[in-house]
Amino acid sequence: MEISRHLGALFIRYGLVVVLLWIGALKLTAYEAQGVFNYASHSPLLAWGYHLVDVRTFSVILGLFEWLFAILIAIRPISPRLSAFGSFGSIGMFLITLTFLVTTPGVWQKDYGFPFLSPTGQFLLKDLVLLGAAIWTAAESLRGVRNTTGEKYSEFPVRIAA
Repeated sequence: MEISRHLGALFIRYGLVVVLLWIGALKLTAYEAQGVFNYASHSPLLAWGYHLVDVRTFSVILGLFEWLFAILIAIRPISPRLSAFGSFGSIGMFLITLTFLVTTPGVWQKDYGFPFLSPTGQFLLKDLVLLGAAIWTAAESLRGVRNTTGEKYSEFPVRIAA
């Protein structure tokens, strides 16, 4: 049982790292830059970026952030604190991507509507699992911070007053 838990943890953390590195690398290509534009240009959270830089540069910037988050998540054995920052960055990124389910045209299957996802909607929905992986890696990294430094932290980011 213990081996499966460790193996699962390894695949969650480093599977997320591989996905972020790979997709981040694709952001450097012209075809992926256009693909990003098709989603991000409809998002009130990201569309403003296209007023500052061109389509390709915007995609490269996103890819660099994905690489940064991947590297930070990967260095958990060296620095749990920095790894947690990478996980929190990924959480933000996946939350923004999930908003595309609401803002991107063509997410719902034509003539069916909600809850029937089109291929575009299915593509976006997978980020729900990636969000879960990022949340898990953040919590696990924070446990590592506590275990290595004796610091106290709250696994829940908002403290509820009694």
